[in-house]
Amino acid sequence: MKMAVTEPSPVTGRAATAPNAMREIIILGATSGIAMEVQRQLARQQCKLLLVARSPERLADLQTDLMAQGAQQVFIYSADLACVQQHTAIFEFTRTVLPDFDTVLLAYGSMHDQRESEASVDVLLEELQINFVSAAAILTLFAADLERRRTGCLAAITSVAGDRGRRSNYVYGSAKGALSLFLQGLRSRLHPAGVRVITIKPGPVRTAMTDHLPNSARFADPKEVARSIVRALERRSPDVLYTPRHWRYIMAAVRQIPETIFKRLSS
Repeated sequence: MKMAVTEPSPVTGRAATAPNAMREIIILGATSGIAMEVQRQLARQQCKLLLVARSPERLADLQTDLMAQGAQQVFIYSADLACVQQHTAIFEFTRTVLPDFDTVLLAYGSMHDQRESEASVDVLLEELQINFVSAAAILTLFAADLERRRTGCLAAITSVAGDRGRRSNYVYGSAKGALSLFLQGLRSRLHPAGVRVITIKPGPVRTAMTDHLPNSARFADPKEVARSIVRALERRSPDVLYTPRHWRYIMAAVRQIPETIFKRLSS
């Protein structure tokens, strides 16, 4: 496990911010396509960032880029987020460098080919471990800290794939659906403490994870998706963000299709 820290750089001309403003943000899965676009927008707002991902080389490159774009501070920590045994060390590092963090964005995941998950229990379990088990575990650590301080926001990227089980990606979708349900319960638990929990459900987005899929060139622009996520983090709302927005209406219609018809659909 490797870690690095930048020293604060002077920033002039910053406007005063409200006590609950989004200023110190942790990104879990900082090298994902959506996360990188979110981070660039946050850097231009002169936020302090802690980036967590596996590759120390990519993290170092991101650190340099985000500092150049205006981030007040950028801390980096190299770890495998899918490994629950590493979560305590991640959390302790956070408490050292950003003890007053106010926002956590979980942005990592994996998407194996559905047929691989059908053919191998090991692949299936890995998909569930990355997309649900490890995500729920690390969010639980950060939730307890924010609940104790009675402030802040937790947000996690799930997927519209979790709204309905489809034959083409039901393993990935079930993991994302489980995460969405977990977030719903966590939102209820943290509401009395004033901690917001945002479930982010993107439709298909053009990233490295989806490049292999058919028609990926038609998927949403990650910059557009990132803008909607940053707005949600700033406003601490809505509880559930579909992005791009039209997916809210598409999935509302999909959920209404009777099971007797839905199971016959090719997708």
